[in-house]
Amino acid sequence: MITVDVDLPDGRGYPVLVGAGARHQIEELLPSDCRRVAVITQELIPVELDLDREHRVLHIGDGEPHKSLRTVEQLCSELARWGLTRADCIVGLGGGLVTDVAGFVASVYHRGVAVVHVPTTLLGQIDAAIGGKTGVNLPEGKNLVGAYWQPSAVLCDTEALATLPEREWRCGTGELAKYHWLGGGRLDELPLDQRVAACVRIKAEVVADDERESGNRALLNYGHTLAHAIEVAGGHDLRHGEAVAVGLVFAAELAASLGRIEPAAVAEHRRVIEGYGLSAVLPQGLACEELLQLMARDKKVLADGLTFVLDGPDGLEVVSGIDAGVVRSTLEAFA
Repeated sequence: MITVDVDLPDGRGYPVLVGAGARHQIEELLPSDCRRVAVITQELIPVELDLDREHRVLHIGDGEPHKSLRTVEQLCSELARWGLTRADCIVGLGGGLVTDVAGFVASVYHRGVAVVHVPTTLLGQIDAAIGGKTGVNLPEGKNLVGAYWQPSAVLCDTEALATLPEREWRCGTGELAKYHWLGGGRLDELPLDQRVAACVRIKAEVVADDERESGNRALLNYGHTLAHAIEVAGGHDLRHGEAVAVGLVFAAELAASLGRIEPAAVAEHRRVIEGYGLSAVLPQGLACEELLQLMARDKKVLADGLTFVLDGPDGLEVVSGIDAGVVRSTLEAFA
């Protein structure tokens, strides 16, 4: 078992356990004074938890339409009818959608209760469950309503990954791919447990330095600006990790258009993405103008023009004020 500590300012922090069977240690990592546990999950999650205290399982629907304020209201009402208190705990058991929703519910119910995440997908283990970002979607965009609410612990049980459908695994590798440019190097050459732990360690270091995304934490959104636009414009036909894979290659093409990187760096992006069996092309049927409008709403936008995380001679950085005409022409060539 590999333990990675997420060290936050003011002495706060929590452990992330990575390895086969990690979920079986949940009783040891629940808050000691927690009497009852609400497990938020989905019907088809093929993982069970060994809980020795009173608990209740609450289900949410499958798919991005259920990542909504309506779902949060329904869950909070169920918790209230049960009588869950601030001294109790919520567990998010599932993929990134579940941990995002469960974390947000924990942040607002009774103005904050403890939450422990047990991510069951690769995407959840290397990204969504780590760092305290929670949120739900609006019709206008992804994750536009949320809160920063750190978990008490995270258990990344790599046994659960063996149950993933092939497409769900590929979605996780799309998110994993960004860590190649965040200091992970050739992650595709590591054994699975070490690969997951390496991603967790990178994210933990970034979160410790910038908990609320006022600086370097925005680098974790590499590839996400176009990815989120693709998801919304395409009605979520493309899953998040699949969209991130496309977004990573587009970000490399845009960086090359701006003279920040050489063609060889773009080729390396394509090598990594295609090596994971992911598409590196824009899905058909999406209008460039709609994608541009959606990217202009991105949470990173701080000034006139568009904002992207881009590769460059000194590595990744957030670049603001990019002329929409340059983005448009790169997008048209990319399409």
